[in-house]
Amino acid sequence: MYFFDKNNKLSAKQGNETLMIEAWGTNALRVRATRNAHFSGSNNALTPAESSAEIKISEHSAVIRNGKISCMISENGWMEFYSGDRLILKEYSRDFSGANEHSPSMKLSAREFKPVSGSDYSITARFESVRNEKIYGMGQYQQPELDLKGCILELAQRNSQISIPFYISSLGYGFLWNNAGIGEVMFGANYTQWHSKLSEELDYWITADDTPKKLLENYTEVTGRAPEFPDNALGLWQCKLRYRTQEEVLEVAREYKRRGISLDVIVIDFFHWIRQGDWSFDPEYWPDPKAMADELKELGVRCMVSIWPTVDRKSVNFNEMLNKGLFIRTERGSMQCFDFQGDTVIYDALNPEARRFIWDKAKENYYGFGIDMFWLDEAEPEYSAYDHEHYRHYTGPALKVGNSYPKEHARAFYEGMRAEGQTDIVNLLRCAWAGSQKYAVLVWSGDIRSNFASLRDQLSAGLNIGLAGIPWWVSDTGGFFGDVTDEHFNELLIRWFQFSVFCPVLRMHGDRGPHDIPKLSELDYGGGFSDTGRPNELWSYGEDVYKILRKYLDIRLGMKDYIKSVMDEASENGSPVIRTMFYEFPDDKKCWETDDQYMFGPKYLVAPVMYQGMTERSVYLPQGSWRDIHTGMTYSGGQTITAAAPIEIIPVFEKI
Repeated sequence: MYFFDKNNKLSAKQGNETLMIEAWGTNALRVRATRNAHFSGSNNALTPAESSAEIKISEHSAVIRNGKISCMISENGWMEFYSGDRLILKEYSRDFSGANEHSPSMKLSAREFKPVSGSDYSITARFESVRNEKIYGMGQYQQPELDLKGCILELAQRNSQISIPFYISSLGYGFLWNNAGIGEVMFGANYTQWHSKLSEELDYWITADDTPKKLLENYTEVTGRAPEFPDNALGLWQCKLRYRTQEEVLEVAREYKRRGISLDVIVIDFFHWIRQGDWSFDPEYWPDPKAMADELKELGVRCMVSIWPTVDRKSVNFNEMLNKGLFIRTERGSMQCFDFQGDTVIYDALNPEARRFIWDKAKENYYGFGIDMFWLDEAEPEYSAYDHEHYRHYTGPALKVGNSYPKEHARAFYEGMRAEGQTDIVNLLRCAWAGSQKYAVLVWSGDIRSNFASLRDQLSAGLNIGLAGIPWWVSDTGGFFGDVTDEHFNELLIRWFQFSVFCPVLRMHGDRGPHDIPKLSELDYGGGFSDTGRPNELWSYGEDVYKILRKYLDIRLGMKDYIKSVMDEASENGSPVIRTMFYEFPDDKKCWETDDQYMFGPKYLVAPVMYQGMTERSVYLPQGSWRDIHTGMTYSGGQTITAAAPIEIIPVFEKI
């Protein structure tokens, strides 16, 4: 392999492979490799960042350094990454190159390109595994594991699964797989393996720094940070499946007012339209949306509406969009992507013209009435079958670019709203990708079960997606698929609500069965044909439950200034709102091993109750002094205590 410095980028060439490493942001390097004649020129999740590298080339190796991180390439072409003089990551190979002391006869290369067609490859990258290393981030997966070492993760978007291929290592580095294609990563005990099913080139970004907070700051410097979170969305969000009429929405908002309960946002869910893809109200059930929005505004309530990316063949917009080529295409057979309550295709958010089209419709049919928040549901997008080989976008096959769909979908609305001069933007999405945070995305964790196992999964989901750069996150309080006649549902709802109070956003939502409420219409379309779930307001579950929920809402409202300061920090340096213990206490080994409690910003330690019937739990208090917010008792840190947790109490301790 021979090396050369080209425009302050370390390049190396051997056979048909070209390797290029350059400084990209603070203490960070971007690595690309290709077997094509040229690099693609795409930045994928990264934004340009000014930085300068120090490059040294010798006869048998080359080194590139950017601040605290450096990469050494051997004459055999294999790379090692260092933080100062400490090795943090090393490519894995078992071949005759002489790059390591292990068996060469396996003929296993660190970088593997298998031709697919034309300039595309199936690409695999392998790295040595380090014993006792811990790995966090990667978006949101429905599993209780917070530490991802030993996990196999699909790099694909699904309802309730969010692939954001960035992780933070306990060894002091952060790593972004800068590729929007479908694939897989295995954080094995023997080696780590990344695989992309279809790509033009290998592309990843790596940073080294002293703390997890600095690593996330470096990462969000080059992928973007969340804007300022609006003050008028920090309180309670009210939602259910589904408010069917204008009067239902107004009556709920009026009842909150009568009860003296502050309500920030009320949400109108799906099938307020006639057909999917109409992106407008059904006038039979929503006769005067402007009057509704005006009254809600007088009550101090913002209104959010659900928008799906799906378009029914009978929609008023279908033919125009078909003629303009604004849909995701299917590679074989009939053009259908989704078959829930209609024969539908999906608009292509990777097409700039399609993004403008959907925003123009939303602007005309919602925004013009004073509705300035959007629930961008189905944002993965959800397919009837996640057969990614079957779909093609404006910019290429879904196998190659599909994971970026939710980010571009969010971009359509954020840029449209910004063009109208709006600054207090927050839109709710069910999915995200690297960099989605800069488009004012509040991610919720999808359609999940109403049980304690699912609640435990959400703690890991919320903490890891924060470490992947998404600070605004929420779950359906009480879970989505639930039955209010279950004898344990009220206990679950209370425990989930207590957890949600100490999350970035507090949102009531869920499909509350049994579904025994008659439909408004016998037709198979329109705003009256779909089911509605049971009531889901604070007072819907009896006086005893209401009393506890009201108490915790008051606690949250009393913390608004603090919560706003934590949101501001997310905008300033990329810090998550809910944080793993080690994020605030990186030098405490115990905090790296604790996965059932978290920090709500820098000040509050939260120990959620996540098991049915639990009335006490152990809580680890790091060094310092801590005050129980319920009793006022103070404790010295550096110890594990047993905290009382009757049904009306979630253990929370303030750092003093």
